[in-house]
Amino acid sequence: MPAQNPTLGSHTAALQHNSRPAILQRDHQRLLIGGEWVAAASGKHFDSFNPATGEVIARLAEGDASDVDRAVNAARVAFNGEWSQWKPYDRQRLLLRVHDLIDKNFDELALLETLDMGAPLQRTLGLRRYISQLIMFYAGQTMNVAGATLPNSLPGNITTLSLKAPVGVVGGIIPWNGPLISQWWILGPVLATGCTAVMKPAEDASLSVLRIAELLLEAGMPAGVVNVVTGQGGVAGAALAEHRDVDRIAFTGSTQTGRKIIQASASNIKRLQLELGGKSPDIVFADANLDMAVPGAAMAAFNNTGQICFAGTRLFVQRSIQEQFLERLAAFSRTLRVGNGVEAGVQLGPIISAKQLDNVMRYIDIGTKEGATLACGGRRLQGGDWGDGFFVEPTVFGNVRNEMTIAQEEIFGPVISVIPFDDAEDALRLANDIDYGLGGAVWTRSLSTAMKVSQGIKAGTVWVNCYGQIDPGVGFGGYRMSGYGWKGGPQHVDAFLYQKAVYLNLD
Repeated sequence: MPAQNPTLGSHTAALQHNSRPAILQRDHQRLLIGGEWVAAASGKHFDSFNPATGEVIARLAEGDASDVDRAVNAARVAFNGEWSQWKPYDRQRLLLRVHDLIDKNFDELALLETLDMGAPLQRTLGLRRYISQLIMFYAGQTMNVAGATLPNSLPGNITTLSLKAPVGVVGGIIPWNGPLISQWWILGPVLATGCTAVMKPAEDASLSVLRIAELLLEAGMPAGVVNVVTGQGGVAGAALAEHRDVDRIAFTGSTQTGRKIIQASASNIKRLQLELGGKSPDIVFADANLDMAVPGAAMAAFNNTGQICFAGTRLFVQRSIQEQFLERLAAFSRTLRVGNGVEAGVQLGPIISAKQLDNVMRYIDIGTKEGATLACGGRRLQGGDWGDGFFVEPTVFGNVRNEMTIAQEEIFGPVISVIPFDDAEDALRLANDIDYGLGGAVWTRSLSTAMKVSQGIKAGTVWVNCYGQIDPGVGFGGYRMSGYGWKGGPQHVDAFLYQKAVYLNLD
């Protein structure tokens, strides 16, 4: 890793001073607890790096179990206090004010996300519409929390009905690969239902969560409704998962960490929503429109530098077009511009950290040792325009067998494994021969093939002749070791509520 410079990185400093997010101009960041920005109890801080340069861009408060406890207590007080008296209309109005503030400040938020986790600015700026959709969807859901009058067979004049009520304090553990969006899968239903939250951003990318927390307060959110504790996952994250006064955990991250959260939830049998790892199959049939399928399959794996849980990194190509497709895929991959996300024309940014870059390079080495053939890529990019950033070439492996390590384990980098298949039955057998079940896709002109394969893939989301589209009103979720619980749609909001039955004796 490059030398750690406690000041703003030189590349970041080269931006116009008035275009740099104000949050980066502070000496250090604080925790949000009970509506106040406070130091960590220990007084400790840790550095946050720009992965495109390897330089420090912020110093974050290093929260620990005592800070998590303070935040959970604040969330409980808020849940039982003024916030509990807010009507659906009031919560909806809050979400609409938040929506307008985020839209007003979106250019700043997009730049902050690019500097913090590396995604190209053209990608982060392009999230404006989607985040607007997310917030507006949850604003609408505030009015959809309803019970029912139920028939019964009891003697006497008994009326029975059901009610729904917020579960209470929610712990939100947010991933580093897209916190600008990811936090809204927690904030949205929390604010729509009347729950409260303690958010623990990933230590590698916390800044957009902190900035949106500022905007929530500016919009008039009561103190303690949303609290933010930055810190290490193994300390602050673990304390949140184990806390006995947290009623629900929403987590996105690795399957390994997901197992630990499941174990920790036993402390008070808290509810869980887990979006975990993936190794999604992307299946291309010989009759597919290759002009669509080649770039579509490439970006299914390379989008966000491969740092997406449902990335289509297992690319199954029908044997009769295998050679042609591999050549076209490699040629397309070589056209992708890799670099610092603040520069115009950059399509792929850096890997999030030096540690993750080392992990990606380790898998590339394993792939060649196990007999896969590099069709393109495979190198770390350094020097020149890449400097000391954490960059790797878009990488395509041919001659991959489904049992190889690179085809079975989640790499979380821009690496595609191309695997041949013979027919639809063979494709489904190979696609489902995996422990994960987050996403999958099929490329074909045949409606019959599309229906057969989309129904046969064992995954929470399947795309046909496209990849990665997610609508807030529809949602997505995992299967097998990719987790459980649904994000988006009315059922997502419902998961932040519990149901109670009421028996009324009217005699």
